[in-house]
Amino acid sequence: MGLDQPLLDRAIEHGEEEGGNVEFKERLARDIHLADGRMESLVAQLRHRVLSGDGEALYVVGVTDDGGVAGIEPDAFSESLDVLSLLAEEANAHIDDVVTRGTDDGGLVGVATVRDGGQLDGGDDHIIVGTAGHVDHGKSTLVGSLVTGRPDDGDGDTRSFLDVQPHEVERGLSADLSYAVYGFDAEGPLRVDNPSRKSARAAVVESADRIVSFVDTVGHEPWLRTTIRGLVGQKIDYGLLTVAADDGPTKTTREHLGVLLATDLPTIVAVTKTDLVSDERLLEVEREVEKLLRDAGRSPLLVDRYGVAAAVDEISDTVVPLVRTSAVTMDGLDTLDRLFEHLPKTNGGGEDFRMYVDRTYSVTGVGAVASGTVKSGTVEAGDELLLGPLADGSFTEVEVRSIEMHYHRVDRAEAGRIVGIALKGVQEADIERGMVLLPRDADPAPVREFEADVMVLNHPTRIDAGYEPVVHLETVSEAVQIQPDGGQLLPGDSGSARVRFKFRPYLVEEGQRFVFREGSSKGVGTVTSVR
Repeated sequence: MGLDQPLLDRAIEHGEEEGGNVEFKERLARDIHLADGRMESLVAQLRHRVLSGDGEALYVVGVTDDGGVAGIEPDAFSESLDVLSLLAEEANAHIDDVVTRGTDDGGLVGVATVRDGGQLDGGDDHIIVGTAGHVDHGKSTLVGSLVTGRPDDGDGDTRSFLDVQPHEVERGLSADLSYAVYGFDAEGPLRVDNPSRKSARAAVVESADRIVSFVDTVGHEPWLRTTIRGLVGQKIDYGLLTVAADDGPTKTTREHLGVLLATDLPTIVAVTKTDLVSDERLLEVEREVEKLLRDAGRSPLLVDRYGVAAAVDEISDTVVPLVRTSAVTMDGLDTLDRLFEHLPKTNGGGEDFRMYVDRTYSVTGVGAVASGTVKSGTVEAGDELLLGPLADGSFTEVEVRSIEMHYHRVDRAEAGRIVGIALKGVQEADIERGMVLLPRDADPAPVREFEADVMVLNHPTRIDAGYEPVVHLETVSEAVQIQPDGGQLLPGDSGSARVRFKFRPYLVEEGQRFVFREGSSKGVGTVTSVR
């Protein structure tokens, strides 16, 4: 969503025509326009507009019947979009995009693009891949070339499609999680022509039979906690670890691999930049990666030798496929295509809706948006939810205004989807990463303390009672105190411990995995009991 003056002006200038696809509405209100009789009439009208526009209608909100710019209050604009979304659903359509413009008196006017059909299918045809790897090992560049089908220029040109902050583009380094998407239909891969355009990503999501979303994490050491958040806090199906052929495995490579494997995430290793090295050097790096995997108790599988079918059948928390790639020559990218087209969904969801908040932002005319991956269940526009815990452990009631997935507005999202959920009843400043969205009738019990089985991976000395690292659990990143049973844990030890959040409670469940860090990753754990 955002400002698009030309589209707004064109829609108003074109005006309503008998048999046309443009409809003017000053506002839409739930109590008036969703009432019996009126709703059926408006659904028929919307369907007529969509059919008249060959599957697309433009609803101009905040204008008079003759196209005069009236502008309406932001709350009234949001309610109008909610009503329009419900009307579209009844007409087997959906809101694809919304652009807005402010008026001199503080009101809003906007254009909603309504499209025919296009609802997303179930979770089995959507896999989420979390990327990891040392800085400058070609992680973002590889993903950029995959989703666009374009070779890189050798200087990281295609990685720019994933950078979301101006300073990231300037420095050539990613500093936060970014997202990318491509898909497949019966004819093969569906690439994104211009990933910088929201509509291009939305078109792939709408058309694909299978969707592959990438959570592209951070390779630079100062932002390693962000990478861990991406791998632990998202509902990821597979990991993709990059190792540059001209550099080989590094300390960061080992740490990223440790996090991927500690969370039992099926992982693919892509050896990148193969165009820069000799065959001898490539074999040397492959042997280093194979040794790294075997030392971690994993079995490497060379896809070039055994084939894609074997990799799809064998990939697991113990077998790790290795693929040779170059974003410059595009070698190996067709292999990754075939893998992502056929790999099964691994993260099934439970019955009740749950989503841990990873990001928050505010959209003009819509309000507060909580972004994250749907962990279980489904969510629909209009659902009443709980959001929390707040600092005191309480939850607040909110309502779902609308849902977007990769800039494609949908009325419903299922487990595994990366979505932004616009919320009514809360300010963006009151939403924090690590909070969770639940059904209104849930009875959450946030805790300050829980029991866990922990393993010390990398600590120079013993861990004593009162040890204070940062725990990364789902999207929570919080300082804790760890009290090992028996008083201490030595490097390489496993044991039980009591873990206590230092500052506030969070919603924690048995079976959740976490990483604890102090400058670097020190160990992993599994929640065994919640107090």
